[in-house]
Amino acid sequence: MIKKIFRTIHLYLALAAGLVIMLSCATGAIMVFEDELDHMSNHDRYYVEQQKVRVPLEKLLEKALYQVSKAKLVAVKVFSDPTRSVEIALIVPEKKDGRQQKKEKKGGGKPGVFVYLNPYNAQVLDIYIKKGSFFFQVEMLHRFLLGGQNSIGKLIIGLSTFSFLIITITGIILWWPKNKKILMQRLKFKINGSFKRLNHDLHVVTGFYSSIFLLVIIVTGLVMAFAWVNKGIYTITGSSMEIPEPPVSVYQPSKKTIPVEAALTNVPLDNVEFYNIRIPKDSSGVYAVNVLPSGSSENKSDAYFIDQYSGVVLGRLMFADKNLGQRIRSYVKPIHTGELFGMPTKILNFILALLTFSFPVTGVIMWLNRIRKREKKRKKALASI
Repeated sequence: MIKKIFRTIHLYLALAAGLVIMLSCATGAIMVFEDELDHMSNHDRYYVEQQKVRVPLEKLLEKALYQVSKAKLVAVKVFSDPTRSVEIALIVPEKKDGRQQKKEKKGGGKPGVFVYLNPYNAQVLDIYIKKGSFFFQVEMLHRFLLGGQNSIGKLIIGLSTFSFLIITITGIILWWPKNKKILMQRLKFKINGSFKRLNHDLHVVTGFYSSIFLLVIIVTGLVMAFAWVNKGIYTITGSSMEIPEPPVSVYQPSKKTIPVEAALTNVPLDNVEFYNIRIPKDSSGVYAVNVLPSGSSENKSDAYFIDQYSGVVLGRLMFADKNLGQRIRSYVKPIHTGELFGMPTKILNFILALLTFSFPVTGVIMWLNRIRKREKKRKKALASI
């Protein structure tokens, strides 16, 4: 009786959310190898021939700003790999309404234009507008059904993800065998079986083996979808969500802002994958330099805050100094996307996405087979009367 209840929950939640789950899996599978596919198809954007002398960063910034009318400088990203281009992020203010204009005056908004330059001769390799790109549209479909942060699309994705959590848990309960003989059947995939058996094993056997990994991916997705789930990390760990406010530069009318490269003087840059310099937004802002140590996943970067007039390090926010909740939260995205341990976890996430895409299909086939079986029994019973 209990299993019948769980089977009903499992079935109807899957029927209700199945299409959205399949869409999330398809888009997720594409996004797993976004960097690899992007770098492969746009090799000349990201890679250059190494030379002896690099152009000063200030000259690169001037060249980038010259390319985009009315653009404002946001950040510059420099890789330790000598064959990588320099990425300069710009924002172009959009005049929409008073609130938007006020936000722009304060330096708000996210970078939307990226200029890639050859660090040895300042050649512009590409001007990339993220919003119009293929992978941006895939991400928006995956996260918001092409809506926005507060759209109905985000709510549908969130509710479907929550439904998927219940579907996975009830699936494990339904899989749980009564005895050892059934256990062995549900752990083995019968390759030479009938179509019905193959379909059953694709849903049941592979579903069990992937369930633990799926639960991790689903929970990380829920953290990013719902604020209350995200807050739960900090509640459970007894940690604060608040990140310390960065220090400010004391405005000095008689001094000019130091060049970007001068802001790096007191920042340790040995054995790093890259460093990203965010430009001060106003006269009291600071240079914020994010440094990723070599061999680290991108969530483990350290931040240095540099006075824009003197180049003095005003403060640091090291990954190791973050509280437990903040450190756990920083792992959510790399776990969800498969970036945590590089290619091995990316391949794992890709396989999981493909398997999960198939589960609604194999599940519906099992359901239809069960309906046909009941219908045959009913007809047989009527014929015997």
